[in-house]
Amino acid sequence: MTTIDPQHEQITSAAGVLRAGGVVAFPTETVYGLGADAMNEAAVRRVFAIKGRPSRNPLIVHVSSVEMATRCAKPGAFDARAARLASAFWPGPLTLVLPKAASAPDVVTGGGPTVAIRVPAHPVALALIEALGGPIVGPSANVSGHVSPTTAAHVRAEFGDAVMVLEGGACVAGIESTVLWLGAGGNDRARVLRQGVISAGQIEAALGEPVAVGVEPAAAGGGGAVASDGDSGGPLMSPGLLTRHYSPRTPSERVAWGDWASVRAIIDREQGKIGVLCFSTPPDDIERAATVEHVGEDPMIAAAKLYAAMRRLDDASPSVIAIEMPPERWAGSAGTPHDQGVWDAIRDRLMRATASRVI
Repeated sequence: MTTIDPQHEQITSAAGVLRAGGVVAFPTETVYGLGADAMNEAAVRRVFAIKGRPSRNPLIVHVSSVEMATRCAKPGAFDARAARLASAFWPGPLTLVLPKAASAPDVVTGGGPTVAIRVPAHPVALALIEALGGPIVGPSANVSGHVSPTTAAHVRAEFGDAVMVLEGGACVAGIESTVLWLGAGGNDRARVLRQGVISAGQIEAALGEPVAVGVEPAAAGGGGAVASDGDSGGPLMSPGLLTRHYSPRTPSERVAWGDWASVRAIIDREQGKIGVLCFSTPPDDIERAATVEHVGEDPMIAAAKLYAAMRRLDDASPSVIAIEMPPERWAGSAGTPHDQGVWDAIRDRLMRATASRVI
């Protein structure tokens, strides 16, 4: 990985903003994050206020090393299983949820007993953490519930000059990290709370044990666990569990894979002014009649393009965006278990983006 000197002028300036309790948007390989000193409660509350984020929705703590990660977790919580996963996937888009250290402010964890931690795979993010000398919270740099940003321009469109933005190019993963709960200790089964481009199958291979997918009320052993819809009202175990999330401002409806008849019905209903987000190749008449963003049938490429495509459709000001859903079980050429896991992550984002509006 390319490295950046933590003494670089721009990094030094940004670290100074963080040290003073300010907020800085920074790039990661997943999406751009809205950063603050994770140990500064007032600064973290500023992040919640800027985003309009519910206080029960926890933040991921970004660190630059395993040693820094262990300081954020309860003593002994970063165990041999966590170490195996860190060795396999860090730096990278895997977040580990562990019992939190007493020093971790409650505002960071949404009032819950666990803390979400990862090492980002982006030289600017790592240099910023090193320059600060401590962990940084980094929720997506957008208004809460809106489509996550994958370029610096997206962040500026969201917040204007209100937030300092570090430029780091387009995000290569394009969707948020996989979040994994390792349990409270002992023989607890690992559980994926939010899917991402690191699949459950890859995690199983690294751990040498089965991994569950989805949130259960008992997943945290009490004291902060939530139902899978994220709407129980208590602290959430992980970001990304709210029912409505990742949403364009334009009303959006999901349609089944290849259901161009339904897309044509929306075009007729809306008298032509619609946007279409699709994975399969659209027919020529759809291309002529609507604003189309075709992100393709390779899951990793589709994930990388997804949010930017959604934002372009939003900016085109259609009356409705029709979103084609990938099939629940992929039967195309990209059909490996890992590919299926990435499609599942994309489906999760789109299900939340459309909030049950289906044609």
